Amino acid sequence: MIGKKWLPALSALVMAVGVTAGGGAAMAKEKHKDIVNVSHRGASGHAPEHTLVAYDRGEKMHGDYIELDLQMTKDGHLIAMHDEKVDRTTDGTGYVKDMTLAEIKELDAGSWFNEAYPEYAKPEYQGLQVPTLEEVFQEFGKNNSYYIETKSPAIYPGMEKELLRLVDKYRINKDKLLIQSFSPESLKIMHELDSSINLVQLLSYRSYATITDEQIADVKEYAMGIGPNHTYLNEEYIQKVVNSGLEIHPYTVNDKERMKQLIDWGVTGMFTNFPDRLHEVKKGK
Repeated sequence: MIGKKWLPALSALVMAVGVTAGGGAAMAKEKHKDIVNVSHRGASGHAPEHTLVAYDRGEKMHGDYIELDLQMTKDGHLIAMHDEKVDRTTDGTGYVKDMTLAEIKELDAGSWFNEAYPEYAKPEYQGLQVPTLEEVFQEFGKNNSYYIETKSPAIYPGMEKELLRLVDKYRINKDKLLIQSFSPESLKIMHELDSSINLVQLLSYRSYATITDEQIADVKEYAMGIGPNHTYLNEEYIQKVVNSGLEIHPYTVNDKERMKQLIDWGVTGMFTNFPDRLHEVKKGK
């Protein structure tokens, strides 16, 4: 079912006037300020992804959500990291599931960025730590907006329960919380644990180059939106989703012209490594 508490203004307007095919695009142009700007892994085009610095930079660049990918350590701590292995974004090697939090905390999660993106390098990025979800909540507070992905949940039994425990412990405002996953099973577990939490079904490129009425109906049983790869989207696809009552937040859009096109076609939000660029597009620049 569509989330009871959270709906961006654009979707509410679309549903209220009963938009027919093509109408949502015009409304998106008119209401472009309501497009949800999701800082993908923080402002990860400007700073090392999934660090407190990247999340802070995303907020300063007018991102609407702090977006986190979750992995779970050997001793049961949820950490912010995209990959199952630490190799790409730290100076360590190995799988997160085989490492304790203490071992994770010894890793340098910033220097790689300076080497990979010298044009954005900063001395203070060297030696940054991998944050836990708990540290993110402590740093940014209960009333911030969080967009959290359960990554590889089949590898981490109990991930959803631990996530909800921390959400409740830190009294996170559930009206401003979105949980996403490529795993329908993980989202359905979250829905069973707490049906008040709004969920977004991520879609892979291979599985959903088109979307059927049956697929939309299935997603609506537990989620209020979808997150497809932007590269295969067209106006017909987007209008079909929006007119069904679902939100659509494609990933990961870094080109301003593509941002404008997707807004014209009717998306209700998008993920970007450069939230400053999307902010400029929303401002008409």
